[in-house]
Formats: sequence, structure tokens, C-alpha cells
Amino acid sequence: MSTVLDIVASAGLWAAVLRIATPLIFGTLGALLCERAGVLNLGIEGIMTFGAMIGWLAVYHGTDLWTGLLVAAIAGAAFGLLHASLTVTLGLSQHVSSLGVTLFASSFSYYLFRLIVPLAGSPPTIEPFKPVTVPGLAEIPFVGAVLSAQTPPTYLALLLSLVLAYVVFRTPLGLAIRMTGENPHA
Repeated sequence: MSTVLDIVASAGLWAAVLRIATPLIFGTLGALLCERAGVLNLGIEGIMTFGAMIGWLAVYHGTDLWTGLLVAAIAGAAFGLLHASLTVTLGLSQHVSSLGVTLFASSFSYYLFRLIVPLAGSPPTIEPFKPVTVPGLAEIPFVGAVLSAQTPPTYLALLLSLVLAYVVFRTPLGLAIRMTGENPHA
């Protein structure tokens, strides 16, 4: 039992959890904004899959990693716009529309992958983001060990979390978003 507690209490585990959770943080920020605005989007998994596929494809074909991340965000935003046009403009059920978006985006991602890499036993790889060390951060007990030497998208995700929390809870725009989510007729 003490071995399990040692693992759970280790900074290395939490650093890995944060690194692996970075894409989920970006998706969760989008979901939080949708939910606060009163839109149910069950299609986030498919949207993230499609964005990841398009971002990987862009980097695989020669763009840099930041451009690939931007392309992935734009691809995800396009499917978010599709969901919004189906539910807001056409008045379709948010449940059905978002599940349809998930199924379509996931299947379309797999289809694109099979078109581009038809016979590969293992997928081609791209060079990932390199970890960066923030000066002075490593000296903070435990938290420094978790946060130091993360990749730039992880730091960006943490920064965007703080920015979104500020915008949603401390600005007039955030108040309008929350008000709309609480009362759709508003």
C-alpha cells in the first residue's frame, strides 16, 4: 500500500498527468464556454479527434508545430460552427446534432488517415514539442517539480485556464455568457 501512496505522491506522476491532460484542458475550456453559454455539445470528442488529425497532417506535411496547433484549433472551430448552425440556426436537437458531429468527425478522421497512410503498420511520427524550463519555477517545492520542464502548449493551456476564469467571472462579457446560459431567452 505504501508503494501506491509513494507513486501517487510523486511529482513525476503529476507532471506526466499534466502533460498528458494538456489536449483535454483545451477541449474542456471550449466545453466550459459552450456550457456556460447554454449550448450542450456532446461532440467534443469527435471535434478533438478531427482537430488532432488535421493538426498532425499539417505538421506531417511540413508546417511547424505551432501552425499545426493553430490548424487543429481552426478545424475544431469549423466543426463547432457546424454544430452551432445545426442547433441555433436550424433549431435541431443539441443532443442529436452533437452526437452526429462526433460520429462524423471521428469517422472522417479515420477515413482521412486511411487515405493518407493506407498500408502503414504503425503511424508515421512527427517531432513533438520540446520541454522548456521556466527559471525559478523548479525551486518551488512539489509544484515546481510538476510544472517545470513542461511543453509550451501545457503552459499555454494553464494560462488560458486562468484567462478564461477571469473573463467568465470578472468581465461584462462573462456575465452576458453566464446569463445566456442560465436563461436562453435572454
